[in-house]
Amino acid sequence: MKFVVKAWSNGKARAGVLQLGSCPHPIETPALLLTTRKGLPVFIPPDHFPSLPSPDSLLFHVSPLHFLEGISLKAISNIGGLHPLLGLRDHILVAVPRDSIISIPDHDSTNRIGASFETPSGRMLIKPAEYMEMISSMRPNLWTTLADEVPAWASEKRNKASVERTLRWLDECIISNSFCIVSFCMHNVISIPTSGIRANGLKQDRRQIQKDGAVFGSIVGGSRVEVRQSCAQEVSRRNVEGFWIGGFGLGESMEERNPLLSAVMVHKLPLIFIQSLHSKDSLPQEKPRLISGLGLPEEVLQGVAAGIDLFDSTYIYHLTLGGFALTFPLERIVTQITKYQPNSDSGSDGTKINLKATMYRKDTSPIVDNCKCYTCQNHTKAYINHLFNVHEMLAHILLEIHNTHHYLGFFCSIREAIQEGKFEQFRQKFVGSRREHLFSAALSI
Repeated sequence: MKFVVKAWSNGKARAGVLQLGSCPHPIETPALLLTTRKGLPVFIPPDHFPSLPSPDSLLFHVSPLHFLEGISLKAISNIGGLHPLLGLRDHILVAVPRDSIISIPDHDSTNRIGASFETPSGRMLIKPAEYMEMISSMRPNLWTTLADEVPAWASEKRNKASVERTLRWLDECIISNSFCIVSFCMHNVISIPTSGIRANGLKQDRRQIQKDGAVFGSIVGGSRVEVRQSCAQEVSRRNVEGFWIGGFGLGESMEERNPLLSAVMVHKLPLIFIQSLHSKDSLPQEKPRLISGLGLPEEVLQGVAAGIDLFDSTYIYHLTLGGFALTFPLERIVTQITKYQPNSDSGSDGTKINLKATMYRKDTSPIVDNCKCYTCQNHTKAYINHLFNVHEMLAHILLEIHNTHHYLGFFCSIREAIQEGKFEQFRQKFVGSRREHLFSAALSI
């Protein structure tokens, strides 16, 4: 894995380039991980993947817990991992246990043995060894270590326990991963003939394993600033390629989130370290940072302002499930926000509209004028409204295609604003326009 920061804006917001795994194209950051269920987007069929913006749409979030029922881990391993199993050889698969839909952390049942998750099959306790067996079989391009996530209201004692467990599991995962690489190489050394051709192939296999299995160390700490600082410093000392910041989206407010993000990203080391290393960030600048739990546009902008590079979010899924379509403008610095026109039936809040609303029954315009997505190029609001009324699954398919295309465009606008050094202006104008819409809506009630 290679990651390079290309531009900074307003101190912390940064745009970079990530080269990972089998993906032939570099991924520009900040970037969005698309939500999947068992490795594929919930509604979009694979034959429509080429219609999505590329390479931005090549980042898929995968929860290993989705594969605990059905095909065995041994079968997945024999096939060659998730890439050939799913037919996604050019995609980047990022394995994170939590997905906020069907694999939800259960802090009450998590203990020193393993992390607990609520799933459709019931509560599951995942031990580090079991988790590493999943990673070894599935072979994602990037994976996060097992973590003990706790909500914002957890006690200080519970927060400290979660950090201790997460760091212990981090060390176990790193050791297990190293053992898997050595075992693979030893197996091939024993089984190959002494020929130069096969030896070269073995060297290539070794490089492929080391390149594809990028490890992101997990950082937790709940709502305690000092606990998160301590965890971030400890994880940064480990041999990891990047960092996953967990524990967000579990009950904290946006106001509470700012100091927590700042504590993880920038923190002065104690005097004993300052004397030898001067002052530095808790997290090295040359390594990418992934976060889960921030999905709303305002939350994404908050994360980018703090220095986050990758976002694992279920926002598009929940919008699509509810029948909402994203409509906010994507022009740079958001200069053409239209005035809010109160209408209780539209379901509009300035960023999205509800296509289940009766007012769209005869609307023959696309969801967004000049949008280049497959849905807007071929279908109208009236048709999608009809599909919802007759309970056709095609409604969710067309809507997720548009929402994915639109939200990836939002991330592209963020990157452009950072590269121009105008990210803070972009953020303030976007958030300001949202407040104006909400204020107008409140007055119309």
